[in-house]
Amino acid sequence: MAVPKRKMSRSNTRHRRSQWKAAVPALVACDRCREPKLAHIACPSCGTYNRRQVLEV
Repeated sequence: MAVPKRKMSRSNTRHRRSQWKAAVPALVACDRCREPKLAHIACPSCGTYNRRQVLEV
């Protein structure tokens, strides 16, 4: 197993971690109201999921 010979400096560590980015959530259009919503989640504006009313809005 590879083990580092020297401690990695703080600037090198931060430089490497600066490439980690949060992914943009993929939005899809609601079947009923055409509002953008997260996939596989009930629509927050009309309360439907899989063409069924599941939330009281």
